[in-house]
Amino acid sequence: METTGTAVARIENTGAAVVRKTTGHHGEVRGLSLSRRSSQFEGRFGRMFRTLPAAQFDEQVLKKLAEAMSAEFEATQTPETEEDDEENPGISAGYTYLGQFIDHDLTFDPASSLERQNDPDGLVDYRTPRFDLDCVYGRGPDDQPYLYRADSLHLLQGDPLTGNDDDPKARGLVRIKAEKGEPERAVIGDPRNDENVIVSQLQASMIRFHNRMVAVLGSTDFEEVQRNVRWHYQWVVLHDFLPTILGLENWQKIFGPVKPGDSNLHPDLKFYHPQKEAFMPVEFSVAAYRFGHSMIRPIYRLNQSIDRLPIFSTKGENLAGFRRFPSNWAIDWRLFFNSGNNPPHLGPTRVQPAYKPDTSLVNPLSKLPASVASHPSSLPERNLLRGWRMQLPSGQAVAKAMGVEPLPDSKLKVGKANEDSAKTNKPITDISPRFAGNAPLWYYVLAEAQQQFKKNDTPIHLGEVGGRIVGEVFAGLMLKDSHSFLVAHPKFRPNPKLAGKDGEFKMANLLEQAKQA
Repeated sequence: METTGTAVARIENTGAAVVRKTTGHHGEVRGLSLSRRSSQFEGRFGRMFRTLPAAQFDEQVLKKLAEAMSAEFEATQTPETEEDDEENPGISAGYTYLGQFIDHDLTFDPASSLERQNDPDGLVDYRTPRFDLDCVYGRGPDDQPYLYRADSLHLLQGDPLTGNDDDPKARGLVRIKAEKGEPERAVIGDPRNDENVIVSQLQASMIRFHNRMVAVLGSTDFEEVQRNVRWHYQWVVLHDFLPTILGLENWQKIFGPVKPGDSNLHPDLKFYHPQKEAFMPVEFSVAAYRFGHSMIRPIYRLNQSIDRLPIFSTKGENLAGFRRFPSNWAIDWRLFFNSGNNPPHLGPTRVQPAYKPDTSLVNPLSKLPASVASHPSSLPERNLLRGWRMQLPSGQAVAKAMGVEPLPDSKLKVGKANEDSAKTNKPITDISPRFAGNAPLWYYVLAEAQQQFKKNDTPIHLGEVGGRIVGEVFAGLMLKDSHSFLVAHPKFRPNPKLAGKDGEFKMANLLEQAKQA
């Protein structure tokens, strides 16, 4: 997910494929070709562990590791009526793409390049490092009126979508009318939110939720509606997404001995300490938050009226984005988030689980379509090379800095977390002795999570190192944002008109409300 999460799991933080087509060299950022390390805490990008040395590798050993982390191609996928031993019963598939959406809300770096040494001080985060939904609102109705209706209050919606009987009002995104043979791009605040069909419809649902909020509040004040939408979204991030991804124990280590849904949060930040302005740590964006990539399934059911579709495929229909997809692909979000209706464990009406966060990525991610990424097209290779070029410290070095006992090399294995392969996965040091006590941070975060595996139905979430980085950055960004509910209204509670029967407000509740717009 650095989608920066991802699947968390945005697929890969490369809006560049779209942006370069419209901007050319516009937006080239200072210091991009320099190799010096950041000496500061902040800037738009910075470091949490700025005194730690960069882990030393070479490109070839990282490519070997990437190849080992890519699952072998499977000609047939597990039927929905049978157990899939790679599924994670603790996290539903929707959180992969919610993580991707969140990432796009936080970060946008269209001009960085894997071919050059990236300087965190020189990178510019083209999106504010806040949970402010600028990927939905853009620069607002005055500056980008084409995102809004004529009343400058409601957001524009696209053409109707069918296929989900539970949502007769389903709509897609507004798309440009392109020349014959050219894809119809979405007209949205962040073009990356069209890079696959699932995140595209999540963007559309957030637009509908804004319009629903207009009706619930009965307000004609755009800023009031926007503030309420943002706070409800931030509530979902802190009280639903984070405890799901981190696990309750890790979440409570940061937010205190309370339960998700308690408004009395007092975050305890040990490692993320922005001095003046919030910054985006590269340890987060380039490594820890990319955990969601391992959670991406190879195939998804969007609704019950069409067959399951592969996330990417070289032949036939698939869920690749940046185009107008068939109108009967309306997503039934009950298949992605648990709505509390006791869904069956197996079958076409169940909630689809995400895959486990482990050291294996499904095969389609080793050959991303050109619309998403190229040179290289392998997602694990892109992640590993990016971390190396950004001079990230090793996972073991970060663990030590946190006061956590690093995992021994014998436990750092490569492969799937299931009962068939748990004993056969080879140690990372078999790939190269260069990895002895020196694992790439992104890989280490996944290997750490994988230690929780006991049997196929064991829920797996982030471990102590990965969970602490992700949780602290989320909390820290909100604490440094004077407009977040955590600062502006610490006792905020979701509107009871929008909450579920038990008063809780999770992503499933937000999507249920969006259906009414």
